[in-house]
Amino acid sequence: MVLPSGEQYEISAAGYVAVVTESGAALRTLAHHGRALVDGFGEDEMSGGGRGQLLMPWPNRIRDGRYSFGGRDLQLALSDPGHGNASHGLARWAAWTVEEHTGTSVSLTYRVMAQSGYPWTLDLHVLYDLSADGLVVTQTTTNLAPEPAPCASGAHPYLAVGDAIEDLELRLPARTRLVADDRQLPTGTEPVSGPHDFTTARRIGDTVLDDGFGALEHEDGRATTTLVDPATGRGVALWVDERHRWLQIFTPPSDGGRPGIAVEPMTAPADAFNSGTDLVTLAPAGSAGDELSVSWGIHALQQDAAKDR
Repeated sequence: MVLPSGEQYEISAAGYVAVVTESGAALRTLAHHGRALVDGFGEDEMSGGGRGQLLMPWPNRIRDGRYSFGGRDLQLALSDPGHGNASHGLARWAAWTVEEHTGTSVSLTYRVMAQSGYPWTLDLHVLYDLSADGLVVTQTTTNLAPEPAPCASGAHPYLAVGDAIEDLELRLPARTRLVADDRQLPTGTEPVSGPHDFTTARRIGDTVLDDGFGALEHEDGRATTTLVDPATGRGVALWVDERHRWLQIFTPPSDGGRPGIAVEPMTAPADAFNSGTDLVTLAPAGSAGDELSVSWGIHALQQDAAKDR
C-alpha cells in the first residue's frame, strides 16, 4: 500500500517537528512543542485546497491557460476547469525524489519535462530546514533548456493558531491589493483599505479573503505576516524574502469551519505569464541567470519561544 501523499519525511529541531511528503514535496504538518503552526492534512489523506503544496513554475492562475512567449502562442491544460484557467504550476501532484534526508532537514527534486503548453525542461529543488529559528524553505528552479523560459515561484501553506481563525488577529505587511474579476484574475491594483487593510493587526472575524496583495514592506530583507491569538499571546509568523513581492491570502468558507488561513508566498501575481508583472525569464541552460532561488519560512511566536530558553 502507498499512502495518498506517498513517502513521509519527518524532520525536527528545537521543539519543531515537520513532515514533508513525496507527493508535491508538500509541507503536510509543522508543529512547535506539539502546537500546530499549519493547518495541514492527515497521513491517510491527499492535500486538500492546495495545503502545503509548492507552486512551480508558476503560482495562481493563467487566464484560459493561454499565453505567448518567445514568439510562440501556447496552451496549457485547464487544471482549474471551474474558472477555465491553468492553476498552480506543474509539480504539485508529482512524485518528488528525496535528495538528502537528515534529522533536521530534507531536500527533494523533480524534473519538469518539456510538454504541451510549457516546452521547456526544468529542474526543481526544495530544501526544508528546521532550527531554533523555525522552518526555512528554499525553492530553486533551474532552466535546462537551450532557450529562455518563463518562471515564477510560489507555495501554499495554511497558518493555524488553535481551531478557528475568527478571533485571531492578522497583520499583513502589504500596501496594495489586486482587484480581480469573477474568475479571480487581476484587472488592476488599488491601495489596501477597509476590510482588506491589515497593515495594523486586527481581528479577522467574518472577513472573507481570496486576494493577491503586493507592495510588501520588507524589513532587513523580510516581509512578515503574523497570526496571533490575543487571549493567549500565542501565534505564528510567515516571512518571505525580497524575491517574493506578492502574497495570496485565502480564508476557507465558514460552512466547513475555518481552522487556518492560507498565506501564499508568490514571486509574481496571478496571470503573470500574460501581464509580465514580476515574471522571471530564466536564461538558457548553463548561462548566468538560468536559475531562480527564493526562500520563505514559518516560526512560532511568543509563549512557545519561552520554552526553548
